[in-house]
Order: sequence, then C-alpha cells, then structure tokens
Amino acid sequence: MKVYILGICGTFMAGIALIARELGYQVEGSDANVYPPMSTQLERAGIKLHNGYDAASLPDDFDIFVVGNAISRGNPQFEEILERGLRYCSGPQWLYDAVLHKRWVLAVAGTHGKTTTSSMLAWILEDAGLEPGYLIGGISQNFPGSARLGKDPFFVIEADEYDSALFDKRSKFIHYHPRTLILNNLEFDHADIFDDLDAIKRQFHHLVRTLPASAQIVVNQDDENLPDVLQMGCWSETVNLSQRDSNADFYLDAQQVLHQRESNADYPLLLSQPGQFNAFNACSALIAARHAGVPIESSLESLASFDGVRRRQEIIAEIDGVRIVDDFAHHPTAIALTLEALRGATSGRLIGVLDIRSNTMKMGAHAGQLGTSLTAADLVLVCENSDLQWDLGQMAESAPTIVIIKPDSQQIIDYLLQNCRSGDQVVIMSNGGFDNIHQRLIDAMQN
Repeated sequence: MKVYILGICGTFMAGIALIARELGYQVEGSDANVYPPMSTQLERAGIKLHNGYDAASLPDDFDIFVVGNAISRGNPQFEEILERGLRYCSGPQWLYDAVLHKRWVLAVAGTHGKTTTSSMLAWILEDAGLEPGYLIGGISQNFPGSARLGKDPFFVIEADEYDSALFDKRSKFIHYHPRTLILNNLEFDHADIFDDLDAIKRQFHHLVRTLPASAQIVVNQDDENLPDVLQMGCWSETVNLSQRDSNADFYLDAQQVLHQRESNADYPLLLSQPGQFNAFNACSALIAARHAGVPIESSLESLASFDGVRRRQEIIAEIDGVRIVDDFAHHPTAIALTLEALRGATSGRLIGVLDIRSNTMKMGAHAGQLGTSLTAADLVLVCENSDLQWDLGQMAESAPTIVIIKPDSQQIIDYLLQNCRSGDQVVIMSNGGFDNIHQRLIDAMQN
C-alpha cells in the first residue's frame, strides 16, 4: 500500500508516518516546513519528504491521502485531491482502520498531563515485557521515538481532544475506541475550535459513549468538570483516583503514598521528577496498567526507572550553578503546577520565561488566570506579542509576582546573563520553538 501524508512533520502525523512505514507501506508526505529533527527521523525511516504543498508534486498513484488537521481549504495539494477525486481520510481515522481496530487501546485524555501519563503507561507495559505500540505527542526519555507499532494486543495513545481534520471536526479521540481510558482532568482550552467548556464536555462524552461495557475508565475524582461528562451517560466501569478523598478507590496522600481501598494496601511512589501532579499522573498510569494485567508492585518498580519526557521539566543545562529547564507548559493550570513543582527543587530564585503562543492564550481566554498562575515564581520574563487580543501590561501589574515584559527573546537572554546567579533555576515554558531561545541562552551563558 502507498500512503501520502499532508502535514507530515507534525508530531501526530509523523507518528502516523512511522507506524505506516513499520507496516511495510510506502510512505511519502509534505509539509510547509521540512526541517530537522523531525525530517531527519522520517528520512531515516525511509520516508520521502516534499517541502511545501505544490500541487504538481502530488502523486496520483497512492492508495490513500492522510490529511493532517493543520491543512485547510485553499491548500494546493488538498484542492488537487478534491479535483482528482482521490481517496483521503484524517489521521485518526487512518490509525483506527489500519491499527487500532484490532488492538487493546489504552488512551489518556485530559487537558493536562496526557503526554507524561501516556509515556509512563507505555513504559510500564514495556518494562513488563509486553512490547506495546504507542503514539504519544512527545518523546519519552525511555523510548527512541514518539510512535511505534509494537506487538499485539496493547497500544497506548495520547488521546487529544483537538479536531481530526478540516472535514471532520470531531475530536481525534472519537476514533480510538479504547478499552482502558484515563480521564486526567478537563478545563477550557482550544478556544480556536471550541466555543465554550460545554462543547468540550460533549466531545468527552462522545468518547465515553464509544467504550464497551467491559472497558475501564480511570477518573480524576477531584476534577470539577468530569462528573458532568459521566452524568451524560457512562456504560463502563469507573475507578476513582483522588488526592482529597481518602475513601476513593485509590487515594494519593501528600507524602506520595498511594492507598488502595479494596485491598487496604499502601504503595509509596519513587519518581525522578518532583511535583504532586507528576505523582498523580503516575498513579493514573499504574491503575490503567493494572487493568491490562500488570500488578501494581511491578508498575511501581517500572516508574522508579522512568526518566521523564523531553520538554516536561527537562533539565537541559546547568552552568555555573544556574539550572535551565525546558517545559511545555502553556495553559495557566499547567504553568502553575510546573512552577509549584520546581519551587521545592530550587535553592535560589525560580525564574520563569514564558512564551504566550497558543491560539487560546493569544485570544485572551485565560488572560484572567495567567497572573495568578505565576505565583510560585520569584520573577517571570515574557515577550511582547502584537498578536495578543488583551493587555499584557495589565496582567504584569496585577500579578502576585514580578513580571518583566521584554520586546524580544534576545533581550530576555541579555537580562538573564546579567542577573542570574548560582542557585537560580530558569524554566522556559513554551509549546513551540520560542526563537530557539533554549540553545541561544545556553550558548550565551557558556561563552
């Protein structure tokens, strides 16, 4: 079979490409920006890449054209697909038809923690000798890549609520039909495609409706929005995890000890990364693995050797006593949790560097929450952004910590060079490339 992928360098679509190649298919694809490291990973797998969406470069002898959700009407190659009457589908639909329909799918859904929890779950199954397939929106330090076909029956997937394609506005996870589902949390996000929180709740409910009665849902009992999803209808077993209610099925205390009510057993966690939210993610993963047949004791041993995920509290350098951390946080809740986790691991000052990049943040959907989310930091540096539809200066003035606005990333680097001292921890929070500020800062400090 020949598979052509539009938008192939996105994390999810690149995962699709790698899995298709593992299946033995001939795979090619195009993207607006073909560059390392994703291009290198794909080319190493024997996948031919086309830079740009020139209609003339679109082949006509491929069996299926898989269209990423970054593609819109007016894209020359998609217009050509329509004109020629070529067969096309979304990435999630292709994945289900080609792989997931015959696998035991373990899906991790929620506004926050999907990548970390998925990576933990995949590692638990891997360490148990089960060789799962996986497709995750980040690269775990325990795996060589973000996607793998793996062996039957298990497949772990990060279940994103973002839309599937321009012709399928359902959330990606509607296509996955999991047998084990983690519902980590639910907040308003993706303001560019969802009108309000109720619209997201309905998509989560549609996900729940696709589960068989024998499925199991691991639910964050403390989340205030997930009960609304389940009350719309739930036909599968639920297992509740809480940090507040000691009578829940599983209860995680402040000392990071997990208590199981059914067996009256206690399980201390040993993790490489700080933070109660990381411990909560780990508990969700081991409960889901338990449904797949992995004993909790085994999962605890596996988690002790879990090395984390790139761009999730990833220490990328330590220079003259100044530690530099890369983190993907871009939603106020994730920003707050990241800063709180790092606060306890900082001997000097905790300095945040924030990139306001997501469509939701630029539109101002979380402008009222952003200042408060910075509380745990001693200082936060942020770039001016002409695309913001709200007043960044007002947020800086009202924030409970010092917020300094700089015109560009170079001036942030200059400020850090002049003001950082031994013991400080600098965490760069962005879900994008952020002008390569990470490496530029390291190079400047080393020089």
